[in-house]
Amino acid sequence: MEEQGNKNQGTVGSAAFMPREEQLEISQRRKSISIGIPCDKGDDEKRIALTPEAVGLLVENGNEVIIQKGAGLGANYSDKDYSEFGAVITDSPARVYSSDVVLKVAPFEEHETEYLKGNQTILSYLNVLKLSEETLARLIRKRVTAIAFEKIRDSNGVLPVVESMSEICGIASVLIASDYLSNHHGGKGVMLGGITGVTPTQVVIIGANTAGEYAARAAIGLGSEVMIFDESLHRLRRFQNLLGQRLKTSTFHPQVLAKALRSADVLIGAIELEDLRPWYFISEDMIKLMKKRSVIIDLSIDRGGCIETTECRPLKDPVYEKHGVIHFSAWNLPSRVARTASIALSNIFSLLLQNIADAGSITQLLKIDAGLRNGAYLYNGILTNETLGQKFGILSKNLDLLLTAF
Repeated sequence: MEEQGNKNQGTVGSAAFMPREEQLEISQRRKSISIGIPCDKGDDEKRIALTPEAVGLLVENGNEVIIQKGAGLGANYSDKDYSEFGAVITDSPARVYSSDVVLKVAPFEEHETEYLKGNQTILSYLNVLKLSEETLARLIRKRVTAIAFEKIRDSNGVLPVVESMSEICGIASVLIASDYLSNHHGGKGVMLGGITGVTPTQVVIIGANTAGEYAARAAIGLGSEVMIFDESLHRLRRFQNLLGQRLKTSTFHPQVLAKALRSADVLIGAIELEDLRPWYFISEDMIKLMKKRSVIIDLSIDRGGCIETTECRPLKDPVYEKHGVIHFSAWNLPSRVARTASIALSNIFSLLLQNIADAGSITQLLKIDAGLRNGAYLYNGILTNETLGQKFGILSKNLDLLLTAF
């Protein structure tokens, strides 16, 4: 019921308070769309982009939702759960991928492009580091409009997908660290928290962003002593105001950082890396200073990592030891709590999909939604992302200029 309530709130906010003239204009433009949800087969992806309740709302508004059999099992949603809310369940990948809008959580892979009929909209995560030139070339030949959902901004300039997943990563990192500190996984045998008469555990967080904030909240809530490092005094001041005097803050002073690492039971790397290369805020020599059986979790690993000793591991095998320190290093942490992550994603995508239908086409929505334009990297098969253009040596074009021609 909570999921359904969130969807209703978004729908009301987008239409019910509009002037009657605007509502009439939307009703005249509105077009039912077909939405395809493929089954992500990989072991590292358990999330699904829409919950059954969200599917029900989209179907009630006249849209068709086609879900590949078994797509929701990783998040513990059965095919029956979806069919009861009006989804079409199919074994045929071709039927799913021929929808007007194809929405999947994992990045598009080369073999999946074969099923696309062309001139469609695809929404997925875009991993610039792993995207192959052939996959991009096939999408271009299919003349698709491709949106990287992690780059979409809302009306406040926030990246809603990134924010939601970062909140999950921050909290999950502390819970995972707590588990690996215990005897059960060969840790130090200490509890992550504060117990009367026992010295509290020490948690060091690198990065004063959303993931860092929620990691700090979780660790402080358990009773740990938390110190957070960042290069921005503005962000550190904001954290201090949010979390109070129980939080210690510092910029990257080498001596202060080294002292903190020597006493740390847990190190969480939460820096947001933007330049597509490893940027090691914590060197291997610094890791050698840490106590034996302490725990490291690098939340930046999918962007190359901010800790030199971390490796990008699959979710099924995320743990290894280096210099006596336990490393947990998996690139898709939200899939460990796939149902929670799926609900968070669904809250975002259900409204976005209905907005596409209300606008009449993806082109019309792109014209009026600057935040959505921010996520577009292909428009009708034309590359609009400068970073991808530089990576593959392809000329990219300005999306705003392209839209004026349509």
